Amino acid sequence: MQHMIQAPGAFIAGVAIFLIVLWDAFEAIILPRRVTRKFRFARLFYRSTWSLWKFATGLLSSRKSREALLGFYGPLSLLVLVGVWAVGLVVGFGLMQYGAGSAVVVTGGQPSFQTDMYLSGTTFFTLGLGDVIPRSGLARVLVVVEAGFGFGFLAAVIGYLPFIYGSFSKREVDISLLDSRAGTPPTAG
Repeated sequence: MQHMIQAPGAFIAGVAIFLIVLWDAFEAIILPRRVTRKFRFARLFYRSTWSLWKFATGLLSSRKSREALLGFYGPLSLLVLVGVWAVGLVVGFGLMQYGAGSAVVVTGGQPSFQTDMYLSGTTFFTLGLGDVIPRSGLARVLVVVEAGFGFGFLAAVIGYLPFIYGSFSKREVDISLLDSRAGTPPTAG
């Protein structure tokens, strides 16, 4: 296998990105207990996007609009995080294809890093357009593995969304029950 990898740095970077994203998604979606490790990609994502979201909504003069937009953050950020994970997996597999020497047959062009990213995207989302075809054994294995992970990732996310929606709905019901005692929006006072 070593003689087939032409850019080992890109291949290793692709494997690292793949493993980091996969582990982070596993911890966030599937693992039923709280993760206490200091660094997690999802934690970094939420801390940075929450700061930006809070700053942007703070620029609004209407308190009602500000509160409404703050309420959109949770569900919207979850969808964006899933998208970031998907892009990370596509980039990881694209780097692995590039590291394997761009071993593809391209209709009307030459293999390049962009071609490898395109192949990765169409494989991950199981489009299978057929205009880029893997030609080496390693490239074929990567395509099959990526299609499996893409299908599994999307299935896990789709299976998880109803659970998350139920959690958000329960939270909103609990908050609305506080209205009669604490006012709108609820405060600790």
